[in-house]
Amino acid sequence: MKNFGVVKLEERTARLTILIDPRKKAVFEQLCAQEDLTSSQVIRRMIRAYIETRLGRPWVPGEDSPVVERTTGTRSAGTSKRRTSRS
Repeated sequence: MKNFGVVKLEERTARLTILIDPRKKAVFEQLCAQEDLTSSQVIRRMIRAYIETRLGRPWVPGEDSPVVERTTGTRSAGTSKRRTSRS
């Protein structure tokens, strides 16, 4: 019988797809390689730092999703900003 344990929240993954300039991606990957880190590791660290900066405190894995009040911007929740094509 296989042992199916509870998966910790930090061990679960979700995919985040972004589009960036290919030249910027190449430089980013080279810089990551110089530190012997993957681009995913660096991005996860940047996201965690951003979350902690916005929360004003360390983020604890497993805590309920904190509600962050908007301090800037005029868009209401649920609306998104659409980009226009660049010429």
